[in-house]
Amino acid sequence: MKKTSLFIATLLFAAGLQSCNKKDNLKEVVEVPLPAEKTEVPALGNPADVKADAGPFQIVALPYAYDALEPNIDAKTMEIHYSKHYLKYTNELNKAITGTELEKQSIEDILGKLDLENKAVRNNAGGYYNHTLYWEIMGPKAGGEPKGALAEAINKDFGSFEAFKTQLSDAAAKRFGSGWAWLVLDKTGKLVIGSTGNQDNPLMPKMEISGKPLLGLDVWEHAYYLKYQNKRPDYITAFFNVINWDAVAKRFEAAKGPAVPAVK
Repeated sequence: MKKTSLFIATLLFAAGLQSCNKKDNLKEVVEVPLPAEKTEVPALGNPADVKADAGPFQIVALPYAYDALEPNIDAKTMEIHYSKHYLKYTNELNKAITGTELEKQSIEDILGKLDLENKAVRNNAGGYYNHTLYWEIMGPKAGGEPKGALAEAINKDFGSFEAFKTQLSDAAAKRFGSGWAWLVLDKTGKLVIGSTGNQDNPLMPKMEISGKPLLGLDVWEHAYYLKYQNKRPDYITAFFNVINWDAVAKRFEAAKGPAVPAVK
């Protein structure tokens, strides 16, 4: 009897060991992920290397590096904007006017006498002029408020710099879709703010705003989407931190003369 009880106890003990082993085998194996490999950020190009195809118009040299306007406008956006979009407008403008009487005219004359039904010239001449001005009126270590005669004119025509800032911001934010917001000197000598769609500008006939452009704010998505996505107002706020008011003031002084300030 004792031998039988001992045999049964031994069987039960062995069964228990097997059960424990099965439970251990069923435990989940958790894999620890390896550290992610660091991805290299592609090096920025050199704006000086960007050249347009042969033609009457050439892109202007960007007067600062692609990353010079950080953190307000990111370097990658600047590189794509300048070396892809601006370059394409320039090349397409040259294609559109080569072999025509327009190739001997200044960009201001082309825009001022524009046939609005000529879409190739309208879009690309506008894109060329608008962007050339855009690069000019921005800069590193800029922002703040204008001084001198321009500041006096802004206070006179808008009431204050803050009122001007609000009005320009509203024009940019409320432009549906792609386009530009503008500060211009109109034919009466008054500063006015407005906007145009696509690549139209105030030099073209029959626009919503007419006059000599002093400042242009690009609100096409390619100007801000990589950094700001759908937050256009944030981009507009940041833009005021990079306005080169000295450049705007020079355009203002030139615009008060008989000729439209030329885009060089």
